[in-house]
Amino acid sequence: SQGTFTIPAGTLTAVIGPNGSGKTTLLEVLLGLLPVASGTVRILGQLPGETDAIAYVPQDCTAAAGSALCARDMVALGLTGTSWGFRRTTAAQWKRIEETMRAVDAFDMIDQRLATLSGGQRQRVAIAQALVSEPKLLLLDEPLANLDLRNQREVISLLDRLNSTLGVTIIMVAHDLNPLLRVLDGAVYLLDGHAHYDTLNGVVDDALLTHLYGTPLHVVRTVQGDLFVRGE
Repeated sequence: SQGTFTIPAGTLTAVIGPNGSGKTTLLEVLLGLLPVASGTVRILGQLPGETDAIAYVPQDCTAAAGSALCARDMVALGLTGTSWGFRRTTAAQWKRIEETMRAVDAFDMIDQRLATLSGGQRQRVAIAQALVSEPKLLLLDEPLANLDLRNQREVISLLDRLNSTLGVTIIMVAHDLNPLLRVLDGAVYLLDGHAHYDTLNGVVDDALLTHLYGTPLHVVRTVQGDLFVRGE
């Protein structure tokens, strides 16, 4: 893919496109895990991989941690990394962990094992793990995947609140735009091998979305002013 675009700081942005278009690959480039063939990428004014102000929430990240791990220790990994089992967590770090879990409304599950938590609860723990290091940029790979409608709405409301209260820039890969339309500032869309950024008004366009997903789509505005995208 090729593209020249800038994502404004402080925004909540989706990365959209059909399966196989390179959405996760784009996140890997931003994280410095994949080099670009040509051109340059700057994240918060630095090259990818040179800043520690980025946090990443992959898909099903809590599943990889092991079901016996409790939520508190899962969040602690965001501060101590893979050495959590060997390096003592300080009192100040535990305080930061507790503050972060309160911020994502997960403090009531702090001592629960991950295996006992619902999908929505595990996603809150994953977001807390990412936020505990106080990043300026939060990247999420399909955070709504495998969540029911209620939990999708709760996670979206949480991300919207974190974006506005903490000022953290949020970029998230999304399969479906509809749940996000009320909170998005804009989107990166991957079309015909090129990446583009536009504001929400520029993205929610019948012709663009139809071309992007290869099926007729229409943008509808309700009498309450809400937007949603529907197929024929």
